[in-house]
Amino acid sequence: MAQVNDLIRTRMASKHAPRIPEVTAHLVEAGGKRLRPMLTLAAAKLCGYDGPYHIHLAATVEFIHTATLLHDDVVDESNQRRGRPTANLLWDNKSSVLVGDYLFSRSFQLMVETGSLTVLDILANASATIAEGEVLQLTAAQDLATSEAVYLQVVRGKTAALFSAACEVGGVIAGADETVTKALYAYGDALGISFQIVDDLLDFAGTEAIGKNIGDDFRERKLTLPLIKAIAKADDEERAFWVRTIEKGKQQEGDLEFALELLHKHGALDDTRDVALEWAEKAKAALEALPDDPVRDMLRDIADYVVARVN
Repeated sequence: MAQVNDLIRTRMASKHAPRIPEVTAHLVEAGGKRLRPMLTLAAAKLCGYDGPYHIHLAATVEFIHTATLLHDDVVDESNQRRGRPTANLLWDNKSSVLVGDYLFSRSFQLMVETGSLTVLDILANASATIAEGEVLQLTAAQDLATSEAVYLQVVRGKTAALFSAACEVGGVIAGADETVTKALYAYGDALGISFQIVDDLLDFAGTEAIGKNIGDDFRERKLTLPLIKAIAKADDEERAFWVRTIEKGKQQEGDLEFALELLHKHGALDDTRDVALEWAEKAKAALEALPDDPVRDMLRDIADYVVARVN
């Protein structure tokens, strides 16, 4: 991970545009879990890789992730990320979008250096899928008819695609056989879904310490799984509340508190956590096809950690 961080710092530099490393450093140096690049390193190690390019791929994955965060904060008009003001708040939307584009370009330079067309194919597909998932969320976000199936499709696109790619390329660069790379993909896919569901749950059930403003998804009128579950059980009066606040966006003082009451009333938060746990178990089940190794045990622990973030 130290090597990955060094490579990230080197490649986010710009000779001609000093704002690029300024904006990038603000987000990269803010911390974050570095979960995605860690998965790439773990997958490569599990498969016995002893070359240099797992470092390139881990940095690639983090650059793609950072680029999407910069773009997301503009789209969502967010003002806080990882407990700090967002780049678009400190600089402006133009800087965030353009620096995000720069990081995407850097990520493709890094993946090309591995010399693997398969790796390039996997990560290029993941990048397209992420964008597709974000656009789908735009169209589904304020539509009360949005189903859990559509929500899952959004999550699989905007979040799980990079988790699965991060795991899969670690196996591919190590020359692992198809059974192993498919298992790594399945693990990453299920882990990413569980991770995003927990993130959406923390928006209502977390604390300010997690670096998010509680209720942001409600204020931004995003139909995440807790809301979808509560709306499915709503009576006529409650449905009218959801139409006003989510579909029409006419929110007023006390609406978030009432929304939280409805989520608790219908057990939406507990039900959402159960779904996250189910996907974490699917992730752990996928690991059974991988070699018996201490790294495999660590990957199991990560699946438990993802859902342990919320009590």
